[in-house]
Amino acid sequence: MAIGANEVAHRAASDRELVTWVDAQDQVLGALPRAELRERGLIGRCTFILLFNGAGELCVHRRTLSKALYPGYWDVAAGGMVAAGEAYAESAARELAEELGIEGAELRFHERFYFNQPDNHLWCAVYSAVSDAPLRLQPEEVSEAKFISLELAEQESLTKPYCPDSLAALQRYKASLC
Repeated sequence: MAIGANEVAHRAASDRELVTWVDAQDQVLGALPRAELRERGLIGRCTFILLFNGAGELCVHRRTLSKALYPGYWDVAAGGMVAAGEAYAESAARELAEELGIEGAELRFHERFYFNQPDNHLWCAVYSAVSDAPLRLQPEEVSEAKFISLELAEQESLTKPYCPDSLAALQRYKASLC
């Protein structure tokens, strides 16, 4: 599958966006272009929003092939990097609206955690929301989406490529319910 011109342009603009740069204790150090933060292996802030419908099913979506990390992977959460000067909650609301077209849903905060892999260093804030509003997918970032049971999402993650950072957020969410 080829990457469209809109996706390429969106990726280039995304790489230039100023995002929050933090230290290992989540203290703000400044702002850097997203691509520079990633290339230098520095720590950024990120939000994950687990979107459920009224039946309790989780929205999973497939990332476009133009994404810098995990292109074409399935994702259990909407979300993304926290922009420079933005609070976690502001980022969560913005990302849910941008990626899935869901606005005005009550966001429930669960916790923050540190995610650390060789190519992905993040302080993450986990939120959940419930909405039965129709999804409006951002075509530059989301190629498809569906609502499935939590159990099916976890089963699929064993055989299909799923984003490891959002799976970690899902596990944190589940632990926060106990």
